[in-house]
Amino acid sequence: MNLPVRIEWKRLSPLARIPSYQSSLAAGMDVHAAITEPMLLEPNRVVLVPTGFALAIPEGFEAQVRPRSGLSTKHGVTVPNAPGTIDADYRGEVMVALINLGRADFTIEPGMRVAQLVFAPVARADITEVSELSSTERGTGGFGSTGH
Repeated sequence: MNLPVRIEWKRLSPLARIPSYQSSLAAGMDVHAAITEPMLLEPNRVVLVPTGFALAIPEGFEAQVRPRSGLSTKHGVTVPNAPGTIDADYRGEVMVALINLGRADFTIEPGMRVAQLVFAPVARADITEVSELSSTERGTGGFGSTGH
């Protein structure tokens, strides 16, 4: 069972829209571009798209900025650092980095849904230096070593 996490949302621009789930079981909330004019995204270019809002995420959580599947599969437009992380202590405007991996120019329209936010718990690690690591069946096998 998923318990709701209270996220505080602050409007920074009159163009901002509150992120929202598009279906009852959606994992991500859609985020809209808070722009007045279309933005051209040329192939192999990265742009920062303003959302016009800031968040207060509770301690122990993060917001992951993820691509929208339709934009990435139909147009090659994705989030270059996916998933991007918004830390619980960040209070500035949420910006969405988008990259065009397609072959054609892509236009980001005002109000367009450009990404999604997934809120997730974060485990804080305590790193301990050791002289040897425990052994596993895989061992030091790297990329592709499992045959998949």
